[in-house]
Order: sequence, then structure tokens, then C-alpha cells
Amino acid sequence: MKVANSEPWPRNPEEAMALQDRLRTRVITANPRPPRFPIVAGLDSAYDEQGNVAAAVVALDGESLETIETATARGTTSFPYVPGLLAFRELPTTLSALENLTVTPDLLVCDSQGLAHPRRFGFACHIGVVTGVPTIGVAKNAWGEFETPGQERGSWSDIVIDGDVVGRALRTRTAVKPVFVSVGHLIDIDTACAQVLALTSQFRQPETTRRADRLCRELLSDIGAHSG
Repeated sequence: MKVANSEPWPRNPEEAMALQDRLRTRVITANPRPPRFPIVAGLDSAYDEQGNVAAAVVALDGESLETIETATARGTTSFPYVPGLLAFRELPTTLSALENLTVTPDLLVCDSQGLAHPRRFGFACHIGVVTGVPTIGVAKNAWGEFETPGQERGSWSDIVIDGDVVGRALRTRTAVKPVFVSVGHLIDIDTACAQVLALTSQFRQPETTRRADRLCRELLSDIGAHSG
């Protein structure tokens, strides 16, 4: 998958926040036409205390959920840990993993925030704008305020930051803690939630996230074993 990223990479948190503010204006919260997603890819990344970064992409068939292809990348980061700027520690290696993928996904599902972010530009928004691919953020924890949704699978409530609705707390399993869905790019929130439910037939987390997380952890463990 070819990724064209012409933006200069920030050298410090101030430049990173300025970049987020600039790219935020490019986010589109509407569906592509038609909103079909034959190939859905999950993205995940992790890093250790030494600054090693592992990124994994797992592409699935959008109907059967069978794995089509996987890709990984290794990198390093020196960007400081700053809440709201975590994308700048992980994004370069994730883009490298996407470039190692031979298929082009129709939808990216990120283990991160999208619009549910202090500057309305989380990791899912950033990678969506850079790649031009419809993108969803599905986070394990909320950034914002929300009321507890109903206990039944499919129940949801709005996530609100500073009076703005930025996503939904979505119950993917009956009586199990919800996940937190927000638009990344080129999709609306109704379609995003429908896609998340389609990816969670057995577990709380989408299959895309579960498989990418497993692959990413294996890669980071391998990096640690070879650098120790």
C-alpha cells in the first residue's frame, strides 16, 4: 500500500500540536460513496522504554473476517511522551507497516481515538488524513464524558468533550464494558458503529484490533529478545 505523506515531521510538542490543528481541517465525517468495505484492516503499535516501536497491520475479509494478509514494521522514537500527542511516537512506524502491505484496505480500524481527542485529532484522524482511507478509532477507554449505555449489545451513548459530541460509548457485548468509537476520517459515526458491531461477533474488541494487538506484541517481544 502506497502512503504519500508530505508533511514535515514535528521536532517538539509545540510543532506537533500545530500540525494537529492544521490537519484537523481536512477531516471528513461523511461516508465514501458507496460505503462498502470489502477489506478491513486493524492497526496496532507498541513501544518499550528503550524507544523501540513495533507496528502491525492485519487485513481481514470484511464479510468472513478471515485474515487476508499481515504486515509489520520496526522503528524507534525519541518523541517525548505527551498526552494527546501519542501518535507522534507511533505513527511513522505504523505508516511503514502499511507500506509493507500489498493490498489496499477499504477501512482502517485503530486502537486509538479519532475525534474524541482534546484537539479533535487523535491517531485515527491523523492516519486517515495521511492515507486517504476511511478510518475509525476504537479505544478501550474514553476521553470525554458519557452516560453509561444500556446493557444490551448495540446500546450506545454520546461521548462529549467541552459540549461537543465526539463519539459514542458502544456496547459490543451484553453486560460487558463498552468500547469508545469515534470517527477518524471519511466515515460517519452511524456507519462506524455498525462496522464495529460487525467486527465484534464474539469479543468486546474488534477482531481487527485483537489480531493486530497479538501480532504487535509478538514483534515487540522479538525486538526485546534481540536487543537484550
